[in-house]
Amino acid sequence: QVQLVESGGGLVQAGGSLKLACVASGRTFTIYNMGWFRQAPGKEREFVARVNWDDSRAYADSVKGRFTISRDNARNTVSLQMNNLEPEDTAAYYCHLQVVPAATEYWGQGAQVTVSS
Repeated sequence: QVQLVESGGGLVQAGGSLKLACVASGRTFTIYNMGWFRQAPGKEREFVARVNWDDSRAYADSVKGRFTISRDNARNTVSLQMNNLEPEDTAAYYCHLQVVPAATEYWGQGAQVTVSS
C-alpha cells in the first residue's frame, strides 16, 4: 500500500504564495506520475498539475504561469509552488500518484488552502 501525506496548506491573502509538499511512503514503484488535484466546496474535484515519470509537466489553464510543480524521486516527494494566489484557488488540495502503466491510483487526505480577498 502507498501513503501520501500533504503539508504546507494554510491561509494567505490574495497575491500571496504557498508551497505544498507531498511525501509518498510504503510500496515503491519504478514508474509513476505524481500531481495535484483540488476540490472547492460544492464543486467537483479538478486537475491542477502533474509531473510525469519522464519529468514532463502539465497544468490546468487556470494555474498556468502561477503554479510550478516539481518532484524529487530520491525522496519520493512532489511539491507545488503557488504564487499570485487568487480567492478562486481556495480549495482542499489532494496529492495524487498514478502507477504507470497499471494506472493504479493513490490519493492523499488533502491540505486546505484558503485565499482571502
